[in-house]
Amino acid sequence: MNFPGAGGGGLPVMPTGIAAAGKQQQSAGAGGAGGYDPNDPNIKWLSNAMESCYIKTAMSGVAGFALGGVFGLFMASMAYDTPYHTAGAAPGATGMAAAKDLSSLPLKRQIAIGFKDMGARSWSTAKNFGAVGALFSGIECGIEGLRAKNDLANGVAAGCLTGGILARNGGPQAAAIGCAGFAAFSAAIDAWMRMPKDED
Repeated sequence: MNFPGAGGGGLPVMPTGIAAAGKQQQSAGAGGAGGYDPNDPNIKWLSNAMESCYIKTAMSGVAGFALGGVFGLFMASMAYDTPYHTAGAAPGATGMAAAKDLSSLPLKRQIAIGFKDMGARSWSTAKNFGAVGALFSGIECGIEGLRAKNDLANGVAAGCLTGGILARNGGPQAAAIGCAGFAAFSAAIDAWMRMPKDED
């Protein structure tokens, strides 16, 4: 049975505009899962940049700094060792130089001192986290490039070197303990990240 607009086979012929749109969608889908072309020079440049050790180190440092700032702010807000005397005053001094009890100050001044203390602690923690993140990521990327492998040993070696470098001022024993501690922590995290995920 032939329908209007049907070809010789008896099946309806799709209008040209709809057929062209379908072909465009198929070609767009074939370019990549996200609808982009993997051969695009911009995509290649971005992919190469993300594989660069310099970019990885910088990104880890920035992420560590941000995470450390949030963590330091949270820990400072939970701390009970906020200074009870105004900064610059010597405890035990007499007369005008005597330390002024924080609770005797106006509320605005107390809040300002508390926020200043929280900011200083948050900044310090952020710097430490950023340095550790950048150091670990840079060392791991360098080891991975030298070994041309991506396995658990890279993280363990990078953790050992990072811990040793961070504890170097404490002497050889502290450097060895730092190496062992960071290596064990890196191995545990890396092993957990590489575990096969249960798919529901």
